[in-house]
This record gives sequence, C-alpha cells and structure tokens, in this order.
Amino acid sequence: MSFDLVHDNASEADDSGAEPVQQLAQAQPEVQPEVQPQAQAQVQPQADIGAEFAALGLATEIIKAITHAGYTSPTDVQMRTVPVALTGRDLMVSSQTGSGKTAAFVWPALQRILDARNDPAKKREKGRTFGPRILVLAPTRELAQQVSHACSVYGYGVSGLRVAHIVGGVPYQAQLKALRGPLDVLIATPGRLLDLMNSGAAILSQVELLILDEADRMLDMGFIDDIKLVAQALPAERQTMMFSATFDGNVGHLAQQLTREPQRIAVDKHTDAHASIEQRLHWADSMHHKHALLEQLLTDKDMDQCVVFTSTQRDADEVAYKLGQIGHAVAALHGGMPQGRRNRVLQDLRNRHLRVLVATDVAARGIDVPTISHVINHGLPMKAEDYVHRIGRTGRAGRNGLAITLAERRDVGMIRRIERFTTQPIAVAVVPGLEPKYTAPTMNGPAPGGRPSFGGRGKPSFGGPRGDARPAGGGFGGGFGGDRRPTGGGGGGGSFGGGFRQDGPRQDGPQGGFRDGGRPQGGFRDAAAPQGGFRDGGNRDAAPQGGFREGGFRNDSRTAAPRGEGFGGGDRSERPARAGSGGGKPFGGPRRTK
Repeated sequence: MSFDLVHDNASEADDSGAEPVQQLAQAQPEVQPEVQPQAQAQVQPQADIGAEFAALGLATEIIKAITHAGYTSPTDVQMRTVPVALTGRDLMVSSQTGSGKTAAFVWPALQRILDARNDPAKKREKGRTFGPRILVLAPTRELAQQVSHACSVYGYGVSGLRVAHIVGGVPYQAQLKALRGPLDVLIATPGRLLDLMNSGAAILSQVELLILDEADRMLDMGFIDDIKLVAQALPAERQTMMFSATFDGNVGHLAQQLTREPQRIAVDKHTDAHASIEQRLHWADSMHHKHALLEQLLTDKDMDQCVVFTSTQRDADEVAYKLGQIGHAVAALHGGMPQGRRNRVLQDLRNRHLRVLVATDVAARGIDVPTISHVINHGLPMKAEDYVHRIGRTGRAGRNGLAITLAERRDVGMIRRIERFTTQPIAVAVVPGLEPKYTAPTMNGPAPGGRPSFGGRGKPSFGGPRGDARPAGGGFGGGFGGDRRPTGGGGGGGSFGGGFRQDGPRQDGPQGGFRDGGRPQGGFRDAAAPQGGFRDGGNRDAAPQGGFREGGFRNDSRTAAPRGEGFGGGDRSERPARAGSGGGKPFGGPRRTK
C-alpha cells in the first residue's frame, strides 16, 4: 500500500516540519487513524457496516475510507452532527475530546467537496489558483496537524484532494507554495493565517464552509480578534460549524456573531465524558517526593504509553532529561521546540519509539494516539477545564485509561476546583513505601480561595513518623525495580549528582527549585543537559527557549513559556499593529436569509 503525497519542496518540508500540501491518490494510506477496538472485535457483514454510514448521507468513496480505518458504526456526535451538517445549516456542537468530533466535521466537509465536483457550476479551471472551499481553524499546531491527518485518511478515495495546513513555527516559503494552485481544504491556526492574509497569499473568497475546532481554547489563547478578522474576509453565504466544550460567555457571544440560526447539539458533558478513565490522586510532600512517585508509577507493567504533563516548558525538559538518564524511551514536547522537531516527536510516539512523552498543555493539544494508556499530571493545570482535556489523551476510541495526578498540599484548592468542575471526586491512592509523610488534606473544607484544612484547626496534622521507611535509593537514579523497569542507567546510587537523598526523612519545606549558590536535592549534573529529547544522541538539535547550557539554566529571567504557550499568546509571530474589528461591522458582509 502506498500513499501518494505530492510536496512542492520535500526536503524543505522535512526540515521545517511542514506538510504544506497533500494530493491524495486513490490508494490506501499506510498510517491509519485511531480505530475503535471494541468495534474491531465485532463481526458484522460489510454491507451492514456501510449501510450505517450511508444512512448519514455520505458518498461511497468516504464510506470505504471510514470502514477501512476500522469504524463499524458512527459515534453519538457523528450520528447527530453529520446529517444536519450535510443540509448546510450552521451548527454549534458541544462535545468533549475523544468523542469522534474530528470525524464529525471532516466527513461532511469531504462530502461537500465531492458534491461541488459533480456540480458543473462549481467546476474549477485547471492551472489557476483557487482558495479553499473548506477552512478549518484550530488553536494549536498539533491539533491542526491532527485534522490534516484525518482529511488525508478519510479522503484517500477522493481523487486529487488537496489539503494544506498552515501553522506558526514553519518557514513562510513552504506555506506560500502550499497556497498556490487549486486547494480544497485549508487547516490553519488563526495567527499565521492572518499573517498570510495580510500579505495577500491566502485567498479566502471561495470558502463555503468555516469550521472552528475547540473554539473555547482559541479564545483562551487570545485569538478572538484574529478569528473576527478572518471571518470578515469570508463570503457571507457560507456555512459555519463551531465545536467547543462549552458555549458560555465569550464563546457564546462569538457564536452569535459568526452563525445564523444555528442548531445546538450537546453530546458528552464533562461529568460523564471520561467514564472509561480511572482517576487517582497521589499526595506528595515535596517535589522530591513527587519525582520518586513518578519514577515508581512508570514501572507499571500494565502501562503501554504514557503522557506526563508539566506546568512549564522548563519542567518538561527537566523531567524528560531525568527519565532519559534512567533508561526510559522519552522525549519532551512543548511550544519552545522547533516545529520540525515537534513533528518528529509525535511521529515517534505514534510509531511506538517512545514510551513516555513529557508535555505542556498547549503542545499536547490534539495528540490522538490510542495506545496511550496512562496520563500523569506531574504539574497541575491552570484551569479545571484543562484537566479534562489532559486526561482525555487516554481512554480514547473505546479503550480504558488511567489518569494519575500528583499534588502537593499547596494544590488542594485546584484539586477542589477540578472535582467541582467534573462533579466527581478523585480517589486518593498511595504507592507502598512512598506514602506521604503528612496526613492527606481533607477535601470537604472551605471553597477554593479559602484556607485549606489539613486535619487540624488551621495547622497541618503530621500524624507522627511512618513505621516503615521508604526503600533506599528513591527517586531518579535510585529506582525501585519492577516488571517494567527500563534498562540502561539509574543504578549505582543515582545518576544526578548522587540522585535523590537516601538518608533520613524528607524535609518539611518545599523542594524542587534552585537554591542560592547550589543545586537542589537530586539536581542536575554540571554538564549540559539535552533538550528532553531521545537517549543516546537522538534529536538534540535546536534548543528551545529556556533551554540548557553548561552550568545549568540561563540566568536571565525569561518566562517559562514563550509566545503561544500561555493563554494570551498563540502561535503567531510579531507583526505590525492593524485595524480593529471594524467597529461592529458584520463579519463577511450581510448574511444570507432563509
């Protein structure tokens, strides 16, 4: 089987990580999307399987690709969304990650392309440059790449389908070439798309369908003005589909401006969206204790692949480096890395060359790998909603998953907010030999923002010394063995300046940060550390912002996250100030009437 990919400049695309244009031949793709394992086990006649998708109104070319990808029946969001989308009506869909929502808008988009090709009035002249019929806006590079991959897989039966994705962090030259000639589908992050629109390279005058994927996240990242400016450049006579976890607040206001008489579809609520995911909470006394718990949890023999979430890019690099030193097949993924390297890391994860991925929230957005069995929150998210998106990396496509959160006493407020948001308590668990030194905080105390109670009246309850001490050699470099203990490193009393301390109890104060004039307990060697990449010399080029150099971190006090990592950033580059949203001018001119 082969997948005919036509790149205008293959070598340049490989170096930059861009996949600017894909022209799909009628051949089966080598890389398939995530299938439904439960559906695989069912034996159904092929005609019956195809009939379920034909009932949605999809063409034979699309149905063949869907069934080849492993689907035997549509999911709830697909059954409720696709037939309405094919009527041309605007949609506002509330659905959580892992519910099949990407296919829910890719399938009708492909159907629209097939219908247009069969319409003589919409036939395009060969050799001319035409803008896309379908425009998909996504908040992050990885999510845009995931949508592009879905178009490739489900559209391999659509002859001559041309798909391009435009994201930040990729050289402009490759993307300019991607926009030349006729284009069917364009997937883009708002900031980079607006840059190309301002330069006249992106032609959006023929867009028939606008899709906003994870609209709430795009607003969180500060893209609301960019989205409005993009919408102004689109034809008024278009269909708009918005997908979001919620349509409250600003997301709802934006939907009112971009859609006309939309139909609301609410599928999974966050309270039951992850019923297939077991959630556990481990209390840690300090960062030192948290590292020891992480190392032990990664020895779980039932773990297939794992995503470890950190709060900052620097933490992602540190944790990935430490895990690599004790033998794990691990890499970091965050917004400070060049796009080409981020693509290679994701490809290694999909090809099972990595067992552990250490990532930040934004970088991990859009990761859809069904073999991820575990998610570990090494650092807590800034928002309760992000917790739901994090744990949604596992338990996908009908599989079960395990989500583990490592929290310190100072995190009790966020744990309360997460439990209140999900309306589900997180079960507290312990690792034998690594029980917390202090009594676990009570979770039925005051609301977040007040002073938490730790078993006493305003003071911690320590409960006395533990009877059974932790095994010597805890933390990275000491190790606890186990059935899945990786080989290569970690023995001989630790690998990071002696590893974590083995003598005496842990101190009460916070640990994990650098002290004046020296390293923290279990800190780094004086030698330069690789950038959370692969062991044995793989992919260590191009250090991201906040990276390492000899002697530890740079001493300048730059923030842990570059542009695009925080809520107010995004992926766009610096550009001159531009006009606002037009003083309330309707987006795209007067809308159609029905």
